Amino acid sequence: MKLICIGRNYTEHIAELENEKPSEPVVFQKPDTAILLKKQPFFIPDFSNDVHHEVEVLVKINRVGKYIDKKFAHKYYSEIGLGIDFTARDLQKQLKEKGLPWEKAKAFDGAAVVGKWIAKSEVQNLDSLNFSLEKNGNTVQEGNTSHMLWKIDEIIEYVSKYFTLKIGDIIFTGTPAGVGKVIANDKLKGFLEGREMFSITVK
Repeated sequence: MKLICIGRNYTEHIAELENEKPSEPVVFQKPDTAILLKKQPFFIPDFSNDVHHEVEVLVKINRVGKYIDKKFAHKYYSEIGLGIDFTARDLQKQLKEKGLPWEKAKAFDGAAVVGKWIAKSEVQNLDSLNFSLEKNGNTVQEGNTSHMLWKIDEIIEYVSKYFTLKIGDIIFTGTPAGVGKVIANDKLKGFLEGREMFSITVK
């Protein structure tokens, strides 16, 4: 099982980090060891002083596929969810400046929160899903999938050109604006269409 992540998929988030708008999806991966274990807190790693939260809509792949056409992509998932792509921003900045891969900043142990799953049939429109992240009771990130540069089915078409998708693979579809630093004792809650999808504590 692998975690396939899409970067720079929301225009306002691109702007807040002063990144260049990509002409095609930015793709990176996290190993399964990055998944934060259920009911466990997120521990800030000792190699970073600037870990940021990035709330994202998730898609769970339910069948094996390669070179999937966009018009068939909807057949490859039946559940959606919400999670966090934790990023060691200080380390990422150093790596980017040197032209090096981001994995140490993105794929460390516990860097991927995977919340509850719901059947996609339970939502009206996958291309207009509201989601948000609360930190200590205050909403810090809000997004809607209508603002994605690349929608879910387009992402599946694109990534399946490069990687065979397998049952259980999870796609992180990108984060909206509002990313920010987490500190010890922060409490993070994620909501998708008004439903609480996860709740974690930072240590």
